[in-house]
Amino acid sequence: MSSIDFATTVNDVMGRNPFLEFDEDAEMEGADVNTATSEASDSTDGDDRAEFDSSGEQRLETALDFDSGRVSPSGALLDGDGSVLDTMAAQSTLSDFLHGQLNVLPLSWRDLVLARTVVESLDDDGYLRTPLDELMAIAPVDAPAEADEMAIALRRVQALEPAGVAARDVGECLMLQMPSVACPDDARLARLIVGEHLQLLAARDTGKLARLLGETPARVQTVCERIRRFDPRPGWRFGSGQVAYVVPDVITRKVRGQWQVQLNPAVVPRVRLSRSCTDLFQRHRSRSDRELASHLQEAHWTLRNIEQRLSTIVDVAAAIVRRQRHFLDFGAMAMKPLGLREIADELSIHESTVSRVTNNKYLATPCGVFEMKRFFSRAMHSENGSACSPMAIRSLIGDIIAAERPAAPLSDVEITQQLAGQGLVVARRTVTKYRQMLRIDAADRRRLQT
Repeated sequence: MSSIDFATTVNDVMGRNPFLEFDEDAEMEGADVNTATSEASDSTDGDDRAEFDSSGEQRLETALDFDSGRVSPSGALLDGDGSVLDTMAAQSTLSDFLHGQLNVLPLSWRDLVLARTVVESLDDDGYLRTPLDELMAIAPVDAPAEADEMAIALRRVQALEPAGVAARDVGECLMLQMPSVACPDDARLARLIVGEHLQLLAARDTGKLARLLGETPARVQTVCERIRRFDPRPGWRFGSGQVAYVVPDVITRKVRGQWQVQLNPAVVPRVRLSRSCTDLFQRHRSRSDRELASHLQEAHWTLRNIEQRLSTIVDVAAAIVRRQRHFLDFGAMAMKPLGLREIADELSIHESTVSRVTNNKYLATPCGVFEMKRFFSRAMHSENGSACSPMAIRSLIGDIIAAERPAAPLSDVEITQQLAGQGLVVARRTVTKYRQMLRIDAADRRRLQT
């Protein structure tokens, strides 16, 4: 479990077990037994504090570069003269807002259920990422839903406010907002651009768009600017669930030239065995007290598991830090390849245990908070036989782009060639993937921004 889930579980056990109590005397500073020292070592994989391998859809939304005007719950852009109520955070969720609109439509019960199924499948962006055939299978109706029924239900939801909701991709989201373009000629041109030339819109290639559409560059530019005032994520206007903050499980810091690993006191459950309840039970114990005996056994088992969990997390974190010490000293370029088996062999535990221990666990370092799984990566070999990690290559790609001439940005092919010149054989598509993970635009867009 993550530390948050584990704390919830321990609190639930404390709530029902009379032999466990809150430890008010627990030290809120890391104990020596929970500290491990990292001596000489290797390194690992990275600058992945919040690494996000964006999909093509998300990259396209970023490239389109929509205007960042504030949007009120009613959908109107605010220019500073709006009502105070317009600037207040929406209290209802997107699904509440859509269900409220569906409830006033003259729909049969079956049609209402199918539309609600669509609403409940929307993500936080307001998009429908689930295929309609899967929705047909989960719709709670007596007779199985037909494909045309599900398509009609989708269109009903797409007709609701906010415009663009229930779209299945960026293009469809923009198309659903076309009715807001008042001029028929502008709307026709906007539909052509979004429907057939969305990539050119993202690249801001107004000249090529004008040639393909037979329009003047000025007119095309005007329509493109109108499209960029659309909302690519209509679901963001509404409140969402609570924000889950990352709490590091382990903290590492350098003390007298050595990296030390210590449990974060905030994730250590403050629970202990209730001595008074235990003594009372032992004095008055009888054979009929089987339920209390099972509670006492559960209490001992819970405390042993807490101790073992914390000890294993510290041991694994210390082993990782020993191998990735150079990353902590010198940055992403010094990250080394690391496999689960290396840690498992050192600690004499199974690889699956290492995988579970590092899942949803975070390590706080002087250069940021990293998920522990990010320190593991496969090796990428250079021509001279040495191994490097993907994180190191990403860092090198970032350095190459940072050093390029703004007037002549490097293409992914040219970056690939430069890496090859340094003995790193990396495929062009891998360079593209790593560049996107670094949130760096393609060469043509970088040129347009200069």
